[in-house]
Amino acid sequence: MRCPQCGNDTQQGAAFCSRCGARMFAPKPDAVREYAIAVFRPSLWHYFNSFLLGAASIVIGAGILNRNYDQWRFGFLAIGFGILMIFAAMILARQVRWNLTSDRLIERRGFLATRKREMELADIRSVEVSRRVAQRLLGVGDVTIASAASADYAIHLTDVTDPDNAAETIRKARLRRLA
Repeated sequence: MRCPQCGNDTQQGAAFCSRCGARMFAPKPDAVREYAIAVFRPSLWHYFNSFLLGAASIVIGAGILNRNYDQWRFGFLAIGFGILMIFAAMILARQVRWNLTSDRLIERRGFLATRKREMELADIRSVEVSRRVAQRLLGVGDVTIASAASADYAIHLTDVTDPDNAAETIRKARLRRLA
């Protein structure tokens, strides 16, 4: 039997290599599969400015239609712009999600063209929660997960509802993975 770490020939049935001390085999049941634990999305408060701009545009358009019948084109244009802004904000809200599984944290961004980043739960170095004043008032916050694999690699969960619970869920999943 050969050591997977150093290639040394070891005794048949040995649990560790006599040369480097690496584990010879890690019995893993075939039935163990990755499963979903949680899905995190940005709160709709993250898109509040777009909703507010859309609603204001609709109100302005309705006011133009109500007062000036000669300017009906501008009124309908403003209403159409407002509806488009609200629709775009709803699409953008579905563009980002973070999936926590039993083995990794997966970040997916994009609607048509997508980008996917993964971090193994065993590689998580720290989980940090930050909440600005406005975020505290709205009940949202940011969660930053730093990787032990690289100093500059991190996944940022922005404007997540109940960030303390999200951080605790990630921490528990990491501890369960390491056990």
